[in-house]
Amino acid sequence: MSFLQTEIFTHSRRVCSLYKRAVRNIEAWYDQRPMFRYRAVLLRARFDENKNVKDLRVAQQLLDEGEKELFSQIHYQPRQFPHSPGGVACGREVIPPDWVLDYWHPMEKAQFPEYFARREQRKKEYVEWWEKTYGKPTEPAH
Repeated sequence: MSFLQTEIFTHSRRVCSLYKRAVRNIEAWYDQRPMFRYRAVLLRARFDENKNVKDLRVAQQLLDEGEKELFSQIHYQPRQFPHSPGGVACGREVIPPDWVLDYWHPMEKAQFPEYFARREQRKKEYVEWWEKTYGKPTEPAH
């Protein structure tokens, strides 16, 4: 339920978020860097025109209008970073679990003697901590 709002955002944070989303939207529309930079400078100028508005009602109205404008001009296929959610490489990097190292060949372990000595020591310390915290495992009755 990621759509639920769990914190309150300040007005300045909402404006910064709108600006960043608008710049990313412009980046999706213009693939040529000079054209993108030109449009981004124009967008920044529009934001800078209203940065000294003191009346919060007017500022909120400007923010709402900006949100509506962004929604009406949103790209049909926005760019996404590869490792971000929705990107082409999201969730592809599999981090191997620690027990995989137990199945290394002794010749492979011999290449990293200090690491595996420390690892064996920490495994023993973890087993001692486990037994101290939860007690020794009991043998199941057959």
